[in-house]
Amino acid sequence: MIGLRKKELKIRKINGRVAGLLLLLLGMAFAFGGCKKTEDEVLTLRIANCEEYIDEGDWDEEETIELSDGSKILGENSMVEDFEDWYKETYGKEIRVEYSTYGTNEDLYNQLTLGSRFDLVCPSEYMILKLMGEKKLVPFSEAFSDAGIPDNFYARGVSDYIRNVFAGLTQNGEPIGRYAAGYMWGTMGIVYNPEAVAKEDLKHWNVLLDPTYKKQITMKDSVRDSYFVSLCILNEDVMTSPDFLEDPAYEKNLSALLNATDQKTVDQAERVLSDMRQNAYSMETDSGKADMVSGKVLCNMQWSGDAVYTMDQAEEDDVELCFFVPEEGSNLWFDGWVMLKDGIGGDPERQQAAEAFVNFISAPENVVRNMYYIGYTSCISGGDDGMVFDYLRYNYEVEDPEAEEAVDYPLDYFFGTKDTPEGSFVLHVDPSLLNRQLSAQYPTKETIRRCAVMACYDQEANARIMRMWTNIRCFEFPWS
Repeated sequence: MIGLRKKELKIRKINGRVAGLLLLLLGMAFAFGGCKKTEDEVLTLRIANCEEYIDEGDWDEEETIELSDGSKILGENSMVEDFEDWYKETYGKEIRVEYSTYGTNEDLYNQLTLGSRFDLVCPSEYMILKLMGEKKLVPFSEAFSDAGIPDNFYARGVSDYIRNVFAGLTQNGEPIGRYAAGYMWGTMGIVYNPEAVAKEDLKHWNVLLDPTYKKQITMKDSVRDSYFVSLCILNEDVMTSPDFLEDPAYEKNLSALLNATDQKTVDQAERVLSDMRQNAYSMETDSGKADMVSGKVLCNMQWSGDAVYTMDQAEEDDVELCFFVPEEGSNLWFDGWVMLKDGIGGDPERQQAAEAFVNFISAPENVVRNMYYIGYTSCISGGDDGMVFDYLRYNYEVEDPEAEEAVDYPLDYFFGTKDTPEGSFVLHVDPSLLNRQLSAQYPTKETIRRCAVMACYDQEANARIMRMWTNIRCFEFPWS
C-alpha cells in the first residue's frame, strides 16, 4: 500500500563449507534423539506485509509529535528494530525478524502457493476468510485475548467497532476474529483536484469513465478493488434509489449486489473495466499518488490511507486535493494479522513471538507512529489510553473549539463503547477538513453504511473473475 520511505532487503549468503557443516550438525542432532533448541538460540520470526505499510523510522526531529499530555513521539528506528529490542527487554530472549513485502493480496497468495513460508502475514478480510477456509491459519491463543495482561495491547485497545465487525465475518461458522487481529481499515474512494474536476461530476464512480477526463484518471491494478468499483457503476441507479436505500434489509442487499459473481455480472463488469482502462492514464497500485501530486492525473481511484498520503504530499507543493466516497457506495476493507500453519508449525514459542509482535504494534505510541508514517487508520482506538484520540486532536482540532466556523465531527462509533456517553469523542474541526484527510481516515457513520465488505469467493467465482481480469490486463490495449 503506502508509506514514505523504502529500505533495501539484504540477503545473507552462507558459503558451501559452512552450509555443509550445518547439515552435518543437524544430522548428528537427529541421530542423537532429535533437534532441540539451545538456550542461546535466536528465534527468527518471518513476517510478510504489504509494501511500505509500517513505520520504517528515520524521522527528522521536526517531525516529532507533541501531544497535549506532554508525550513526544518520534520514529528514530524502524518498528521492526524496536520490536526486537522490546522483545528482548520484555521476555529476556533475543529475536530476529525477517521482514519481507508483497504488492497485493493475490501476490501474497501466489507466494504461499509457490512454497514461501511466513509465520505472520497481513492480508485483507476476504483473503483471510479464504485462508481460513483452506485451513491454513492458526487461531490466536486464549492468552492473547486476555485484556487483563498489561502487555496485551491488542485486546486492551482494539476498537469495539472493529471487534463487532470481525465477529460478524465468518467462515465455516467461525468468526474471523478468532484467526485475525485487525491492523488497518478504511474505504475506497476518489482523490481529485477540486480546481480541475467539476463538483457535479464527482457524485458517482462513473467519473472514471467520463471522456472529459480521458487519460487524466487512474484505476487500480488490483482485481478485487477494480471489480468492486465496476459493480458500483453497474448498479448506480439501483443503489441510489429510495426503495433500495429505505429497505430494512439495505445492508444485506448492498453486500449481495456488490459481491455478485454470476457470469452475466462478470461479463458486464468486464465491459465497464474495459472502458475504464481505455479512459485511464494508468493501471496502478502505488504510482497514482505521485501522479496526482505532480498533476499528471486529476482523479485517482484510491484506498483511503493512500489518499491521506497524497493530500499531505500535495500540500507541501501548495496544492489542495480532496477525497470523496461516491454516493452509491464503496468498499469497506480491513487488513489483519494472521499466523500461518506452515510457518508456526505447532511451535508455542514461535506463536508467542508472533502474538507479541501484534501486541507491540498495537501499543498506542506505536499505533500513532504507524498512522503518521503510512497515512492509514489503525484498528486500535486505545481503550482506556487516550493517546490515539489525542493524536487526532493534534492533527485536526481547531485551536478554539468555540469558534463559530468550527463544526462537530463525532467519532463515538469508533472510540466509544456501549457504556460511553454519547458525545464523549467529538472533534471540533474546520469545515474544509470534511472532504479531506479527516474524512478519509475516519469516515462518517453515514458513509460507512453505504459501504460493503468484500466476500470470499468460491473457486468457480474466482476463476470467472480472474479470466475477466486477464482480458483487461493482457488483451486490452488502450492506444486511442
